Amino acid sequence: MPLPSTHEALIYLMVITSASDRDMTDVELARIGDVVRSWPVFEDFKHDRLIAIAQDCQKMLHEKDGLEGVLERVAEALPERLHDTAYAAAFEVAAVDLEMRMEELRVLQLIRRQLDLDALTAAAIARGAKARLRT
Repeated sequence: MPLPSTHEALIYLMVITSASDRDMTDVELARIGDVVRSWPVFEDFKHDRLIAIAQDCQKMLHEKDGLEGVLERVAEALPERLHDTAYAAAFEVAAVDLEMRMEELRVLQLIRRQLDLDALTAAAIARGAKARLRT
């Protein structure tokens, strides 16, 4: 199976974060759409592919390697310069409803580890997302 494209890898991380608690809420799905529409990293992405990519990710989660397999493929596909961007996208989805469940925290931890992000970078991303989403 070929590696995902950069766009697919970023979307996979948002999908697995949203699906981590087995409840992909409308707010989380809307946030994924917002990120894909507005972040510069998705500038040349064909938006009509978003749903198919999310469905592909969900299928991969049910395969033999499951979550670990998806994370390994994402880490292999993403250039190192986008590791912090990828974590930020996943964190956006987890934080959008202003409540982080244990499952989401665990997936974020796995993403940090797989992408080899240091604690200060992860904390800065978390702080920025929380500040943006505060009402």
